[in-house]
Amino acid sequence: MPMQSRKRWYTFKKQFQPFQSFNGFLFFFLNNETAQTAETLKLINMGPQQITDILWRVGGPDMTSGRDCAIYLVDLGPPVLIDCGSGYGFDRTIANIEKAGFNRGDLKTLIMTHCHADHIGAAPLFRSRFGTTLIIHEKDAEIVERGDIRLTASFCFGVDFKPLPVDKRLKGGSGTLRFGTYDLNWVHTPGHTPGSISLYLDKDRERTLFAQDIGAPLLTEFDCDPAAWLESIQKLFSLEADIICDGHSGAYGPKKIVREYLEYCLASQYQQGYIAAE
Repeated sequence: MPMQSRKRWYTFKKQFQPFQSFNGFLFFFLNNETAQTAETLKLINMGPQQITDILWRVGGPDMTSGRDCAIYLVDLGPPVLIDCGSGYGFDRTIANIEKAGFNRGDLKTLIMTHCHADHIGAAPLFRSRFGTTLIIHEKDAEIVERGDIRLTASFCFGVDFKPLPVDKRLKGGSGTLRFGTYDLNWVHTPGHTPGSISLYLDKDRERTLFAQDIGAPLLTEFDCDPAAWLESIQKLFSLEADIICDGHSGAYGPKKIVREYLEYCLASQYQQGYIAAE
C-alpha cells in the first residue's frame, strides 16, 4: 500500500520559470562529459513528493537526474506513470516509487506525453524489466518508432535512443483511459511536438492537469508549431484545473495560480519571440 502521509506538496508561485534556461540547457548537454560532472554536483537526491492522496512526483531534474523530466505516478488502482525520464535516473526513480509504497512489478502502464528523450528515454527499461505497456499519441508514435534522433531530441540529452515500438497509439483530438473506477482524460495539445498530449483527472471536485512541456520554448530545431501551440494552450485554459503538473518544475495550485502559470507560459512565448506579436 502507498505511504499514508497525505501532506500535499504544491509549489505556490507567482513567478514561474520552468524553462528559464532551456536553450542553454540544450547546448550544455551537447558536451556529455561536462554535463555528467555538473549533474553529479548539482543533483539533489530527494523525494518522492506527494501532491494529492493519489498523486506523487517520483522523478525530475532535482530528484533523479538533471536529464530527467518530472515523472508522475498516479494511483488509479494500478499505479500509472506519466512520463519516465531519460533513463539516467532510472534506478533513483524506481527507488522513489518504492519509497512511496508501490511495487515495481505493478508498473504496467506508462503514458508518454510526447516524444522527447527526457520524457521517454527510460521507456525501454520499463518495458524490458516490468512488461510495462507504452502509450503515446499516434503523431509522436511515428517519431518514436523510427528512432528519430533529432525530433526526439535524444542528442541533446545524451540518450542512445533506438527505434521503439509502442503498444497503444492514441488517435484523434481527445479520449479517456479507464483505470478501475477512474477516468484519465487526454487532450491532443500539439505545438511542442506534433503528438503532444495533456491529461486531466477529476477527483473529489478537484481537477489535476498534466500539462508537461506546455511552457517549453517553441524551437525551430525541433519543428515546433507556434500556431498549433496557441490553440493548445487555449484548450488548457478552458479546463480550469485546480492543480497543474509541469513537465520540469513540479506542481502548482490552486486554480488561480494554475491560470497565472498558463498566462506566464503564454507571455513567455511572445517575450522570447517564438510567437510574433500581432
